[in-house]
Amino acid sequence: MIRNLLLALAVFGLVSGCKNDNKKEIGYTNALSDLEERQEHPGKKLMEINCYVCHSPTASHDSRIAPPMIAIKKHYLTDGISKADFIEDIQSYVENPNAAKSKMPGAVKRFGVMPKAQYPEKTINQIAEYIYDYEIEQPEWFENHFNGQSRKGRGKQGTHGMLNRNRQQASITDTTLTYEELGLKYALSTKAELGKNLMGAIQKKGTLAAVEFCNVKAYPLTDSMSIVHNANIKRVSDKPRNPNNQANSSELVHISKFKKDISANLEPKAIIEETDDTVQFYYPIVTNTMCLQCYGKAVQPEVYKRIKALYPKDQAIGYIENEVRGIWRISFNK
Repeated sequence: MIRNLLLALAVFGLVSGCKNDNKKEIGYTNALSDLEERQEHPGKKLMEINCYVCHSPTASHDSRIAPPMIAIKKHYLTDGISKADFIEDIQSYVENPNAAKSKMPGAVKRFGVMPKAQYPEKTINQIAEYIYDYEIEQPEWFENHFNGQSRKGRGKQGTHGMLNRNRQQASITDTTLTYEELGLKYALSTKAELGKNLMGAIQKKGTLAAVEFCNVKAYPLTDSMSIVHNANIKRVSDKPRNPNNQANSSELVHISKFKKDISANLEPKAIIEETDDTVQFYYPIVTNTMCLQCYGKAVQPEVYKRIKALYPKDQAIGYIENEVRGIWRISFNK
């Protein structure tokens, strides 16, 4: 759809250029360039990769595990705030999440403080810049919910947020995606499904329940997402919890590459391998605070005991934040 829109604008600019003066023709060209620039803003993809697993724009109000990104924007984008201050506020909270720093007491009360995770400063900067400059996707229920909260005095949308920003398309059909983007879509949607259910188990019954969840539900959920996407989706590791997830020799090479990138504080780039008919996609699985409850160096004794009972050959222990603990391996047809 975006491509068609760009083409239409380009044609319109050419036709108008034949009828109008050079000044107007330049105006159309600048408008086209501006639209392309917004569509390519790196913060959009970074937000989808790093945030949507918890801050989903499509989850229902009652099934959420965290507020949608649009709610974060509405609460942090206060009247008169500059872009620099907005970015600084987001950056400060992500670096050290705590209730005192949050501008969303209602969300903290409902969901708790977000787990601390190590993100490159540039990543958060670009995400925050994108949120500030552009309108972002929101759940269907959000507007009525937020307006109701505002009437109760729990927050107002800033003047800046009322501006008629150019909205970027939230979803793109698979036919317009590159193989890397398509693989990433499959990985992130599967991650979101697993993460949503895992967080729900932790919030309701604690970490011990998460171990049981992964043992019973992780494989069926992953398989169900394979069916949804008509792809073969699997997670493999150099230090697997389940021996069935042991990476092979070529996958170990990819894991090593991703480890070097993450250690160097670089944004990982998916590895794509093609045959005549298929695409093989690889992307890292990186630890955060939530992961460390079952994969870290300080796992609770009763949790570790249950892990060893379910996985006698477990190797997936002793991680710290922001480490590669495995990769997505996704195969799909061209």
